[in-house]
Amino acid sequence: MSIKNQIFVSLFSLIAILFLIWWIYFKPAVSSDLAWISQLNLVNATLNGLSAICLVMGFLAIKKGKKKIHQRWMISALVFSVLFLMSYLIYHHYHGDVKFLNPNPLLRIIYFFILISHILTSIISFPMIVATFLMAFQDNWIVHKKIARVTFPIWLYVSVTGVLIVVLLKTCGL
Repeated sequence: MSIKNQIFVSLFSLIAILFLIWWIYFKPAVSSDLAWISQLNLVNATLNGLSAICLVMGFLAIKKGKKKIHQRWMISALVFSVLFLMSYLIYHHYHGDVKFLNPNPLLRIIYFFILISHILTSIISFPMIVATFLMAFQDNWIVHKKIARVTFPIWLYVSVTGVLIVVLLKTCGL
C-alpha cells in the first residue's frame, strides 16, 4: 500500500475512532422517552448478524472464484456495518450505556470478556476494513488479498460478538 494510502487510512481511522470514543464514552446521553429507542439493540444485533452472514457468503464466493458475487456480498456487509454504526450512535445518543447487572460471577466474566474483546477488535478492524476496501476500489488485488486475509476473521468476530453482546444483555443482563 502506498504511503499516501497509508496516511489516508491512518488519519481517517484515527479521526473516526476518536469521534466514536468521545460519542460513546464521554458525550452525555440525551434523555428521551421515545419508545423505539429501546428497540435499537435488536436492530443493532440484526444488522451485525446480517453483516456476518454477508461476510461468510462473500468468503465462500471468492473461494469459488466468483469475484462479482464476492464483491456484492462484501459491499452488503459494509452497508450493514455502516447502518449498524449509525443505529448504534443513535442508540447511545438517547440511551447511553447499558449496564450488565447479573450478579453471577461466571456470566459477568463471560460477558465482559466478550465485550472488551469486541471493543478492542472493532477498533483494530476499522482501519483494516477501510484499507481492504480502498485496495479493492483501486484494483490493487495483491495488497487487497493480503489485507483481507487478516481483516475477514477480525471483522467476522466483531459482527458475531456484537450479536452475542445483545443476546447476553437481553437474556442474562437483568
